[in-house]
Amino acid sequence: MNAVAARLRGLDGFAVTNHDYAYSAEIRTPTIPGIEVSTTEGHVLVVGPNPPSRTEARGLTPVETVSLAHDRGCVAILAHPYRNSAARNSDAEFDAVELNGKNPDHVARTRRLADRLGLPLVGGSDAHYPIEIGRAYTEIDADELTPRGVVDAVRAGRVEAIVKLSPTDRLLARAYNRIHTAKGWMESGH
Repeated sequence: MNAVAARLRGLDGFAVTNHDYAYSAEIRTPTIPGIEVSTTEGHVLVVGPNPPSRTEARGLTPVETVSLAHDRGCVAILAHPYRNSAARNSDAEFDAVELNGKNPDHVARTRRLADRLGLPLVGGSDAHYPIEIGRAYTEIDADELTPRGVVDAVRAGRVEAIVKLSPTDRLLARAYNRIHTAKGWMESGH
């Protein structure tokens, strides 16, 4: 189902990054292995040829997660830095910052953060349902769409984050913000 949605949105491939366990599949649309690590201070995406298969929620700091990613030949991406996350304030040396399609109101702040940190932006849908796939994505300048090719492109800054929100996406984003705010998951102010 996710592969069909990705193709309908015009994506050449995608990474599935579940919370604290890796996903991989043999399908026609290329998938890039990854995991969304729930660190002690927020989420970090570990994407590349050999991410860990499992992590313990809040078991690693952002610095430890970046080290783990690099040891495994992967990139470490600061995920949705303004949604329930203090990881952006850590000493971790991330490879990129995620521009998240679930929170369009954070786009300008996230761009400023990436500029301040001197890091490239990658787009992430943060999709939990097929309709959400591709609302944010990454254009990658790589010789081939392989896990190693993606890692090399991110590290070299040959990536561009794109956010394309349909009216449905905008409606969903407002709903997510209300739900997360009601649950106390959204940070206020910063």
